[in-house]
Amino acid sequence: MTEENKELFSQFKMIHDQYTLDPDKWKGTFNYEGKKVQDVIRDWERRLCQHSERGKFGVFSENLSDKFWSEVRKMFPKIDYIGVT
Repeated sequence: MTEENKELFSQFKMIHDQYTLDPDKWKGTFNYEGKKVQDVIRDWERRLCQHSERGKFGVFSENLSDKFWSEVRKMFPKIDYIGVT
């Protein structure tokens, strides 16, 4: 995911870090660029979990999704603040 979207993620990392320091100033940019990043992350989450939902391991799909998002939150702790007013 990050390898295929290096430029997007590195740009968002810079914006994310600036948002952490000054949320009022960076809120618009953070939300705009963050929406793009969220779309990529959700696409990869669907790719990861869609096959496990169909099979006999469907019970583990939710845990896999939670684990995936916890790894994302390690990179971007404020990812859940995208679009929050």
